[in-house]
Amino acid sequence: MFVSTKSCVAMSLLLATWCAPSWAFQPLITDDTGTQGKGGNQLEVSWNDDRIDEGGVVSTARVLPLTFTRGLTDTLDVGVSVNHTRLSTNEAGSTVTSGAGNATLGLKWRFYEDEPSKTSLALKAELGLPISQEQERSGLGSGKGSYTVTGILMQETSFGAILVNIAGTQVQFSDSALNPDASIVRVSLAPVWQVSEEWKLALDVGSITETVSDQRSHTSFVELGAVYSPSKDLDLAVGFFSRKDPSSSSNTGITAGVTWRFR
Repeated sequence: MFVSTKSCVAMSLLLATWCAPSWAFQPLITDDTGTQGKGGNQLEVSWNDDRIDEGGVVSTARVLPLTFTRGLTDTLDVGVSVNHTRLSTNEAGSTVTSGAGNATLGLKWRFYEDEPSKTSLALKAELGLPISQEQERSGLGSGKGSYTVTGILMQETSFGAILVNIAGTQVQFSDSALNPDASIVRVSLAPVWQVSEEWKLALDVGSITETVSDQRSHTSFVELGAVYSPSKDLDLAVGFFSRKDPSSSSNTGITAGVTWRFR
């Protein structure tokens, strides 16, 4: 194992919590209700760097997700996401671990849209596919996979849009003695400003509640993001985020990505 038991669990939960939103509105954790339209395609690639400091033990997760989304109808998308993960720590005697994490299959359905009020609602369901027990022991993800259901509200405004998400995730591990199953609830809010034809700026804030073996912990997060769109089919995004939880003195990260839409 590349890290201590405590750090391995922390990294596994970090991956389960933060990599699932790779199929979202880059660079944010909070998703919008937008879909690709019938026959539309979207390809997203991003780079995520997460650092957790637990009493001087610094764990780093670098994740490279690749996500393909296709519009089955004007309001229904199907998507698949894969990733490569690299985990390291500054603990004495530790080694670097890298490999594939949990792949994800998902559906997003925009079931309500009111044009006069510019309000829309969507549901997103995601299934995290299992990985091997050896990969799980290395901290790359969960051996039995996960599932997530997210409710999404989008309110268009004079300055851009306001996004609201409520998501529930269940993560299941093969070795429940080392990594007990976890239930995760995320609530988040993101105002997005359309500052020019090419630029969007966003503030993403929220909280995450994790329940593991009847023990509950809370994490709050804030992210600042920017999106540059040189054309209607291409987005370049970057985000900087910080999290606060009881077990770490420093919990920060950066994400950058490219989104390409095509038919």
